[in-house]
Amino acid sequence: MKWYEDDSLWSDFAPTMFSAARGEEVAGIVADSPLLDFPPGSRVLDLCCGPGLFLVPLARRGYTVTGVDLSAVMLERARTACATAGADVRLIRADMLEYAEPGSFDIVLNVFTSFGYFDDPDDNLRVLRNARESLAPGGRLLVDVMGKEVLAGWIGRPQAVDLPDGSYVVQRDTVLDSWRRLRTDWTLVRGSTARTASLTSHLYSAAELHDLFVAAGFTGIECFGGFDGSGYDQRSRRLIVRGTRK
Repeated sequence: MKWYEDDSLWSDFAPTMFSAARGEEVAGIVADSPLLDFPPGSRVLDLCCGPGLFLVPLARRGYTVTGVDLSAVMLERARTACATAGADVRLIRADMLEYAEPGSFDIVLNVFTSFGYFDDPDDNLRVLRNARESLAPGGRLLVDVMGKEVLAGWIGRPQAVDLPDGSYVVQRDTVLDSWRRLRTDWTLVRGSTARTASLTSHLYSAAELHDLFVAAGFTGIECFGGFDGSGYDQRSRRLIVRGTRK
């Protein structure tokens, strides 16, 4: 089993990855971001939607929203969140390596570093090509990751996150293969027990992800340092790359 196929990982670490504070942050991002300002009724796909943090605020902006994820646990959480909010969102369980709906979307989003999961670089390129196939002509793909330039500023410092039930999670990041990949080790400490999981993904600089978009057939490619549309540099918190299907 690959790490991303383990539903217990997503379930155990969801309080850290997808906290209430992060949900509030996402709602603000969707409301204010110029990168997420689309025409009313735009067909938006959240690829690897997780528990749906982006789905509800996107639907509230008047977009026609679809969420795709491999995890049944995360999709069930997304379904509950959408139902509670009264958001009409289509949810699909699928592997992003295989999923495509030709010409069905105006926007494809891939956020929270949900790209680069696959060991074979060609598989990650395939994800971008699937996203391009799913876009209508003129549609756009946005990929949000932790860029190499950003990671270099704080790598090696363990982070601890306290959880509401008194447990806590320690995160440690390790760069592998001469800055080609990243391993993130999560340790959940609850009482006298500890549970550890390791996540691995490819690392991309702005130039490398830009070139991957080119290889996937996108044009008009731009790099941003956040959802505020700022330029990308060593002070940025995120790397967001946007490309257009002709």
